[in-house]
Amino acid sequence: MSEIRKTLLFCGVAVVLAGLSLLTAPRRVTPEAFSDQGEAFFPGFTDPNAARTLEVIGFDDETGAASPFKVTYAGGIWTIPSHHNYPADAKDRLARTAAGIIELKKDDFRTDNVSDHAACGVVDPLEDASAGLKGRGQRVTIKGESDAVLADLIVGAPVEGRDKMRFVRIPGQKRVYASRMDMEVSTNFGDWIEKDLLQAGRDDFDNIVLRNYSVDERSGKVDEKDRIVLEKQADWTTPGLKKDEEIVAAKLDDLLGALDELKIEGVRPKPEGLSASLTRASQNVSITTEEVLSLQSMGYFFSRDGRLLSNEGEVQARTKDGLTYTLRFGEVVYGSGIAVTAGTSGEGEGALGRGENRYLFVTVTFDASLYPEPPSAPNTDFLAKPDSLWTDADRENRGLYDAYRDWTNRVSGAQKRAAELNARFAKWYYVISSSSFEKLRPARIDLIKKKES
Repeated sequence: MSEIRKTLLFCGVAVVLAGLSLLTAPRRVTPEAFSDQGEAFFPGFTDPNAARTLEVIGFDDETGAASPFKVTYAGGIWTIPSHHNYPADAKDRLARTAAGIIELKKDDFRTDNVSDHAACGVVDPLEDASAGLKGRGQRVTIKGESDAVLADLIVGAPVEGRDKMRFVRIPGQKRVYASRMDMEVSTNFGDWIEKDLLQAGRDDFDNIVLRNYSVDERSGKVDEKDRIVLEKQADWTTPGLKKDEEIVAAKLDDLLGALDELKIEGVRPKPEGLSASLTRASQNVSITTEEVLSLQSMGYFFSRDGRLLSNEGEVQARTKDGLTYTLRFGEVVYGSGIAVTAGTSGEGEGALGRGENRYLFVTVTFDASLYPEPPSAPNTDFLAKPDSLWTDADRENRGLYDAYRDWTNRVSGAQKRAAELNARFAKWYYVISSSSFEKLRPARIDLIKKKES
């Protein structure tokens, strides 16, 4: 074989080998399952303020049923439909939740095997019983105007060993992702409402009356057991306190703290007629027999002279501005969860031992007698003069004018505040914890003691 033919043969073999090398060389392949890694779950959802409804559906393992919670914007206000459309004062939480979902990414693909869904905790809580009771996740749906769905996902179990990572799945899809979640999707009623029920601090109160009485539900007779008056002077005291007696500081602190930090555990709507009369929205409002029976079921009764009483007494707490909050304590509320917060199934005698709370009825009055009307200025000629031309009479009239204006502003402001509070309280029976109830009504034997020698 000639040298030329050898050379051509070697070149041909080299070309073939090079071609085979290109064909058989390892390539980096991106599986389809990983093609969307790092993408946003809902790329079309970019404005958290577009959210108008948040619905969170969990799963109650005890009852084997879905447990919905919803916050929505309707009629110009944010409300919680599952809790009788109670106002959702913490509406900014919805925007924060929406912003967290906008930022949610498909960080890591984990599985597209349906049999893994339960282990990841991403089984849809709305699926029927055939899906089993274990591994149900929390379905979070955000809607915008006209109920347009902006986001819909199932949040599952935490990813073991990875901080703030949760398993996430879109309903109707098989794929499960591990995603970083810096938000908390709360279904706690207390997280969405105004936490400070009375909106008054402990230092605002200067007079408290503890009325310990009970009502015989059959005869309507009132048993006045005790009445304690506490007054804030230099220090807190009570009329008739003996020289060798003192108020127990810890009990007084508990009482003031309970007023300051009184929190709502749940709500129930009041009868419409009663609510209307409390807000003075209409004149000559009459309470129907049905509404009276509703009140009695909560532990509230009308006396023969028209006073509203409760079967566990009341507290009257007055502020420095002359506002008196009357807290009336009604029946015990048994149960837990939504049975307490909204009054659904699970509430009642059958729920004994599952938590004990108490109904609360709140009203506010303003005592104008605490602020006697001062004399007004005989004339206001000084208003049309420069102060350099004021006479002694003008200066005196100016002082009277300013004092009267301050009195008017203070009284009208307090009256307006009382009306605003009553408008908020009028529609609702509240549910408070048993611990708050006990702190708000200390017995005389616990509140007043002999001084230690």
